[in-house]
Formats: sequence, structure tokens, C-alpha cells
Amino acid sequence: MDKNSIIGFALIAAVLIGFSWYSRPSEEEQRAQFVKDSIAQVNRDKAEKAAKTATLQRQKANKEKILQDTTAMFYTAMTGKAENVTLKNDKLELTLSSKGAEVKKVVIKNYKDNITEAKDVTLFQNDDQSLNYTLVAKEMNISTQDLYFTPSEVSDSTVTFTAQAGTGKSISMTYRLGKDYLLRMSFSAQGMAGLFAPNTNTVAINWKEKVRQQEKGFNFENRYATLTYHEYGGGTDYLSETSENIDKEIEPKIDWVAFKNQFFSAVMIAKNDLGERTLLTSIPLEKGSGYLKQYEAKLKTSFDPTGQTPTELEFYYGPNDFRLLKNVEKGSRFGKDLELQRLVYLGWPLFRYINRWFTIYVFDWLSKWFPMGVVLILITLLLKAITYPMVKKSYMSSAKMRVLKPKLDEATKQYNKPEDQMQKQQAMMAEYAKYGVSPLSGCLPMLIQMPIWIAMFNFVPNAIQLRGQSFLWMKDLSTYDAIFEWNKNLWLIGDHLSLTCILFCGAQIIYTWFTMQQQKDQMIGQQAEQMKMMQWMMYLMPLMFFFMFNDYSSGLNFYYFVSLILSAAVMFVLRKTTNDEKLLAILEARYKENQSNPQKMKGMMARMQSLQQMQQKQMEAQRQRQEQLNRKKKE
Repeated sequence: MDKNSIIGFALIAAVLIGFSWYSRPSEEEQRAQFVKDSIAQVNRDKAEKAAKTATLQRQKANKEKILQDTTAMFYTAMTGKAENVTLKNDKLELTLSSKGAEVKKVVIKNYKDNITEAKDVTLFQNDDQSLNYTLVAKEMNISTQDLYFTPSEVSDSTVTFTAQAGTGKSISMTYRLGKDYLLRMSFSAQGMAGLFAPNTNTVAINWKEKVRQQEKGFNFENRYATLTYHEYGGGTDYLSETSENIDKEIEPKIDWVAFKNQFFSAVMIAKNDLGERTLLTSIPLEKGSGYLKQYEAKLKTSFDPTGQTPTELEFYYGPNDFRLLKNVEKGSRFGKDLELQRLVYLGWPLFRYINRWFTIYVFDWLSKWFPMGVVLILITLLLKAITYPMVKKSYMSSAKMRVLKPKLDEATKQYNKPEDQMQKQQAMMAEYAKYGVSPLSGCLPMLIQMPIWIAMFNFVPNAIQLRGQSFLWMKDLSTYDAIFEWNKNLWLIGDHLSLTCILFCGAQIIYTWFTMQQQKDQMIGQQAEQMKMMQWMMYLMPLMFFFMFNDYSSGLNFYYFVSLILSAAVMFVLRKTTNDEKLLAILEARYKENQSNPQKMKGMMARMQSLQQMQQKQMEAQRQRQEQLNRKKKE
């Protein structure tokens, strides 16, 4: 890998990290934005309160009108006392209320609540979540939230809620909990066909939830909390994790919508579809509120007023476990390709394929035998073993350029002036061609390793298997491991220092030092001077990584730490085991062989010439840009 390639990679990384750093608002901008957001929040609260008040007034007026008219629909269902019904199995415990016939509390068993320290996770409870079905009849709108249902056929797995509309008229909801995390719901009307307009064939659904904070790291968890949906016929998308979306219109029909946080989700699945032009809302909430986001989905699905075909929905309340979510399709009765496993984000297509067909299989197999921290180490070792041939090839390419350095110095010593750099590059390429050495051969194998790093960047934060798992000093591999914490939130750093992040950045410095030493040994003339100038940039990158990864999970930082230490160790061993004299002798023999084979020599020279022309174009473009800048300065 030559100097220009190193500078290119360093600049790309520096631009990405630097832009992220630079684009962060200042304290004054943060305060101004906070004031602006606060005003906007107050206005929203006022608007919501006014809308809620108006709705309540209408409901109250309708209710009073109904109560005054004993012949009105749902006269008896407008008053009553809410009763709770509990459905449970080994994995879930659901509390349903007869007021509105909706699920009011979900407890996911066998997953510790990291906020309350309870043995089970409470996904939501009471007013955290609401679900209302609205039917438009000829005389009035029927909202299930206003009705008191009568429970019947109650067991640990089944309950039927019925609301009487009058003699021989009623609506009912039947819930059935299976052996896993799937709750089935059937909604139908009896004897009410004449009360609806002839073209009525849908029921409106309004689903809301304030997603609770479940993990220690608010910012990190919030980054992976997204309102996600699956388009009818295939394709998954989600609303922005960071920006506010209010009533965003989704034009295609959708199969399901998920209120997702980092490790757990509530998902609504429709047998047919959830209508076109769905309106979805996601509003980030403030740190310290105990909640991550406010979600809302305004949906429609099919409804048969005659009651012959019930409206069927399924609800998944459970962990974001890739294998488990994939098996939900087998338990579903709708026969759809739901792709619920896409709730576990594995990255863009290339990285998703690596995680889907390699990382998950290896991770699942190793986790049967070893603790999660050891699993991360073993995966790192396995990946290093797989990429070792490429790493060795990259190193040997650099070693060849290192042992050829004296010959390059001799061949280019007359081109040490700044204006002679193009001739110097030509002389270097010609010398490389004689010995059959390609500078690019050291770069390409290293680039192949980058997708693995990025794939693990996407996999580790979404692996629920790491949640609550301890290793060495790390109490929970799914969140940060703080060695110091404080109450005030400092700019860039936050409210803690993560030990694994510090170790990762220290390992990055060690690895950078090895890399710089290797490159310094092969640089000649002004290249060596330029290398000294860019060293500060390379050593600055770990500091930038610290600001980025201090909030990240200890498992991810630990993986990068082990990976960098192993990479540095491999480079050290290769350097110690490479005999420069023998390598130079091999190159001299190849030089003689190439001289006796002009055709082969010609092919290599053509490739080097092509590479050289590319570099010449780059240098010429750079020179023109510099001239334009100089002219502008003079003007």
C-alpha cells in the first residue's frame, strides 16, 4: 500500500469522523435548539390536550345522549367496571382490560429488566400503550375504547370479550395466546349488518405506545429503537431513529408494523393488510423521562359487517432474536413471508449477507459451549484465521517494497526536486515492474477485511444473546462498562468513561504505530517527509473513535480491542519471521527470469504503465486545482 493510498484512506476516515464531530451543535446551538424544541413540545402538548379535550367532550356528549336513550346502540356497554384478565404461558404474561378489550400490560419472562432490576421485562403497562378500533356506522361511530366488554370463556390462554349493542347485536374480540410470544385476535360483529353503510368494509385502528427505556445506555438504546414496517409483498423500512416524524404517510399496503426498541418489540400483523396510506408517527423523547420514543400508527384493515368473516390480527410481544423471529412465520396462521427477522438489523446487503450466513451460524454454535465474552474472542480468532492469507499477502507486498527501497533510492535519486515528482513516480513504477512487484497488491487484500469490521459493527449491538451477559470486568456486554460516571452530560463524552472504549482506542494507537513503522520503511525521498506530516492525523483518529464509541456496547468495543491487538501481533510476528535477505534474493531471481521472458515483462510493464497513467492524471488534476486556488488568491 503506497503513500497515496494511505493518505486516501486516512482522509476518508478523517472526513467521515471529522464531519460527524464538526456537525455536532455547539452549546449555544444546543440551548437554542432545546428552547425551540421545548416551545414546540409545549405547542404540541397544547394541541394534543385541546384535541383530547374536544374528543372527550364529543364522547361525553355521545355517551350522555346514549344514556338518555335506552334504545341506543351500546346503551348497556357505555357504563361498567373495568375487569382485568390475565393470559400467560412460560414466556409471556398479558393483562387485558375489559374496558376497550385491549392489552394493558405485557411482561416478557426470563429477561431481566435492567432499569428496575426486576427478574422479567415489562414491555409496557397502563397508559404506556393504547389500541382503539373505530367502526363508522350510519348513526354513530363505534370506538372500542369507550365500551365495557364482558369477558367469557376465560382460561390461561383464551378470553372472549363481548359488548352488547342491543337485542341480538354485539361485537366481540377473542384472544388466544399460544405457547410462544404470539397472541391471536379475532374481531367480529353479530347481527349488525344493517347498521353500517353498504360500502363499509374496513375498521380503523389507532395504536399508540410510549416505548420504555429498557437498557442502561439511553443514547445507545435510542439509536436502535425504530418504528418499523413491512410492505405488502416484500420490503422492510423504518422511520428515522433520530428525527421527528409526525403522521408520515406510507403509500404502499403493509403487512405489519412494529414498535421496536433495541432488544424487544410489539408487532401488529394483519391477515390481509393494514391498508394504504398509513400514517406513522415517531417522536424522540428526552433522556431521563424513562421513555425512548412516542410511537403512533393510524391503520385500516378489512372488516365484514355481516360477521361472516372475522377481522384477524396477530400480535408479537417478545425479544428481537433473529432465529426466534424467523420461526414466528411457522407459528403464524396467515401463511405470509413476514420477514420479521429484519427487526434485527444486520446492515446493508453485503454486510447483512456476511452476518446472515456466517456470523449468526458461528455465533449460535459457539454460544452453546462458551460464555459470550469467550465467543467474541473465538469469533475474532476465526475471522483472523480466515483473513490471514490476505493479511500475509498484504504484508509481503509491503516487505517487497521495503527490501527494494535501496534500489528505488538509487533509481530515483536524481528526481528529488518538487517539480520532478512525476518522473520519480515513473522511475519507481518501472523499478517495481522489473521485480514483478505491484504496490496495489498490498491494498486490495486489506480492503476485503473492512466489510467484516462493518458487519460486526451491525451485528454485536443487535445480538440479544449478549444482553445481561458478564465477562471479566464487564457486567453487561450489551451496554457500556463505565469506570467513572457523573451526573452532568459533557459535550462529546457524555456522563461516563467506558473502559473497553479506552482499551479499543489504545489498541488502535498500537496498531497505527505498527502500520506507520511498516510504511516508513518503504518510503523514499519526500515520501518519508510527507509520512511524518500525516502521522499526527493517524494518531488523532483513535481520539475521534473515543468520542464516537464511548456510548457503544462493551461487547463491540471489546471485539475491536481484541481484533486490533491480534492484528498488531500478526504484523509483529510476520516482521520478525521475514528474512529480508532471502526475500531480496527471490526478487533478484524473479528479475532475471523476467529479463529472459520479454513477453511477461511487457505485460507487467503495461499494467504498471496503466497504474502510472492513473496517478499522473490524479497529480495533474491536483496541480490544476492548486493553480486555480493560487489565481483566486492573487485576484
